[in-house]
Amino acid sequence: MVQACLVCSRVHNSSLSAQAAGADMDKPDKPSPSARKHVHLQERRGSNVSLVLDMSSLGSVEPIQPICTPRDITLKFLRTSSHVLRREELQQHAQSLTQLQEEFLKIPPNFVSPEELEIPGRASKDRYKTILPSMCHCIPLPHICPDPESRVCLRRARSQEEDSYINANYITGYAGRLREYIATQGPMLNTVTDFWEMVWQEEVPLIVMITKLQERKEKCVHYWPEKEGTYGPFTVRVQGLSECVEYVVRDLSIQLEGECRQVKHILFPSWPDQQTPESAKPLLHLVSKVEEALQAAASPGPTVVHCSAGIGRTGCFIATRIGCQQLKDKGEVDILGIVCRLRIDRGGMIQTSEQYQFLHHTLALYASQLPEAGGH
Repeated sequence: MVQACLVCSRVHNSSLSAQAAGADMDKPDKPSPSARKHVHLQERRGSNVSLVLDMSSLGSVEPIQPICTPRDITLKFLRTSSHVLRREELQQHAQSLTQLQEEFLKIPPNFVSPEELEIPGRASKDRYKTILPSMCHCIPLPHICPDPESRVCLRRARSQEEDSYINANYITGYAGRLREYIATQGPMLNTVTDFWEMVWQEEVPLIVMITKLQERKEKCVHYWPEKEGTYGPFTVRVQGLSECVEYVVRDLSIQLEGECRQVKHILFPSWPDQQTPESAKPLLHLVSKVEEALQAAASPGPTVVHCSAGIGRTGCFIATRIGCQQLKDKGEVDILGIVCRLRIDRGGMIQTSEQYQFLHHTLALYASQLPEAGGH
């Protein structure tokens, strides 16, 4: 894990280089009086006398000390924070609502400011002005992070930068699996084609939708067809439909020119915005259904997860699935670490302390259902 401040190290290295340059130049054998005279600025108009700078003072300059910005401090917290809970500890910790609230409030949200995304026309594609896609701040090393950009960019036939913009982030999954998910906002009328282009580009096998279309106001547009629909160059068809009390599953096909792919769409409408469900059981059933769908999927692409803003319910679902995988594999879970990792990839994931508490409650319920060996 790289904790060093990249900007600081670059500044520090530049300082050392400047000092080295100064060391080479600050000890002439015997500077002549005429050489010293050239230090003075010639003010006569038309003078062709060059200005000679005295570099001898650079040797005594103190090295520039690394200065860590608020963003550096935020990223260090998000990269290093951890609170591993064994199964029995999880049951107790899930009941400590005040402690959970305090723990949650210490996590930096890591939101992106509009000034950091200077993309023409971007604002018209954002459902909420303050919920913007993060840009990953990691070192682009092949064995750690081959692509330092966590923001999804549309690539097909894009001539303008604004055409490549979509409010979506790649999300790291369990055990550091890169780009296991894409977290995004609920599509808007003018971004539906962009959404389907992303699904095609990333070879997405599954879309998980955790919102109703309307909750007092629009939360998401109806971006899939009743039977068949055309969205830009893409034709989407509903091949099958199955409904149960907790969710609706649609088998979709998406076609571009002569190629056709299968995509499963799961709608989970019973989770109200910025709140928590009455019971954790339906969410665990959804996680189980997603596991089943991914095992049968033909494509290894990322799972797209969205609610309305793409951070609250979306973050809870992804964190729940990662936490279930941890508990099943290791018999313990690091919920604080999971949430921090999510916020590196997309700011604001897990939107409220109530959602953070519900996440603990859900994983405690899941842990209670595991065999006593706990995966060991």
